[in-house]
Amino acid sequence: MSTSTPEPIRFDTKIAVLLRDDLEPWQRLNVTAFLVSGLGTVLPEVIGEPYEDADGTPYLPMFRQPVLIFEGSKETLTAAHGRALSRALPRAVFTSDLFATGNDRDNRAAVRAVPTGELDLVGLAVYGPRNAVDKVLKGARMHP
Repeated sequence: MSTSTPEPIRFDTKIAVLLRDDLEPWQRLNVTAFLVSGLGTVLPEVIGEPYEDADGTPYLPMFRQPVLIFEGSKETLTAAHGRALSRALPRAVFTSDLFATGNDRDNRAAVRAVPTGELDLVGLAVYGPRNAVDKVLKGARMHP
C-alpha cells in the first residue's frame, strides 16, 4: 500500500503587508487587519472556499494563500509605495492620521486630504505576481 503526499501548493501571486518598524504591537495588528480587509472585496480570487468543522458548523472563507508580513523604515515604506504605484498593483494604505479617526468615513477623508507624495504611511498591503511584489518590497525584511 502506497501513501502519497500531495504536492505543496505554489502560488504565482503574493499577498504582502509592509509595516513601519516603529509601530507599537497593537498598532501592527490593527494596521494589518485593516490593510488586508479590502483585498477580498476587490479581488475575489484571493478568497478560498468556506470552512466547515467535522460537525458541519460553517465558518467564513479566508484568503486562499498565506499573507506575508514585512517591516521597514519610513523610507522603505515610501519607496515601496512608489514602486507599487508604478507597477499599478492592487494596494491598500494606512497612514498615521488613521490612528486618530474612528470610522471609515473619517479614515477616507484623512487619506483624501493628503497628496500622494506626502502620505505618512505606516502600512501598505499589496497583491500581485510574486516577482512584482518582491520588487515592491525591496529593502524590507520579514516581520520577526
